[in-house]
Amino acid sequence: MTVFTTRLTGSEQLAEGTRAFYLERPASFDYQPGQAVDLLLVETTEGQTLQNVSHTFSLVSAPHEPQLTLATRMRDSQYKRTLGSMPEGTPLWLDGPFGTALVPDSTQRPLVLIAGGIGITPFISILRDAAYRQSQRPVRLLYSNRRPEDCAFLAELQALECTIPTFRMLATMTNMASTAAHWTGATGYLNEAVITGFCQDIQQPLYYLSGPPALVEAMYDILEGAGIDEDDIFSESFTGY
Repeated sequence: MTVFTTRLTGSEQLAEGTRAFYLERPASFDYQPGQAVDLLLVETTEGQTLQNVSHTFSLVSAPHEPQLTLATRMRDSQYKRTLGSMPEGTPLWLDGPFGTALVPDSTQRPLVLIAGGIGITPFISILRDAAYRQSQRPVRLLYSNRRPEDCAFLAELQALECTIPTFRMLATMTNMASTAAHWTGATGYLNEAVITGFCQDIQQPLYYLSGPPALVEAMYDILEGAGIDEDDIFSESFTGY
């Protein structure tokens, strides 16, 4: 893979504990929806320990966008503290892009995207790209969060439902007892009945899972138990955020 030089151009809070970071797009940096990069905070040399200076992020931005966008939960780690304190204009380095859990171009089979928390990031890229290309491919998104305050990109996803005629979303909150926020949507955990009921209008979809390892594993087991071929299930786990 190639290492590109970039700059931090800004950041903003997306949800409670979640922040977006905006980067200059280097010349000749090309990627596909859903791919990821390693973001390095310092220029590194071969053999250097990267634990505190490198982190993998899915690209939120779509390939047609002029800037790159990453989003992350702001955990109390040395890497996140350093990234969060960097001023605009700080030089950074990108290693990538990479990733295999991509939407294949060779088929127009419907897509079922299942995301937990910050696992939504690669799906935002996929959906922005679909809106830009005016894709007619049916897409269903099931998006699970603990509370409305934790739900990054919710307003954008609701807007995309109006922009993409073949896109539908089910957002659900699993811990409304811990919030005073107003929410009239679905509540509770995703299960086989919820998934199959929401996707019953599409035939032979491909399934993409993204989120914390426990959610990805649970969804994989549910889909396999429902008779979905393992070759039709693609997954990406977010460990450590």
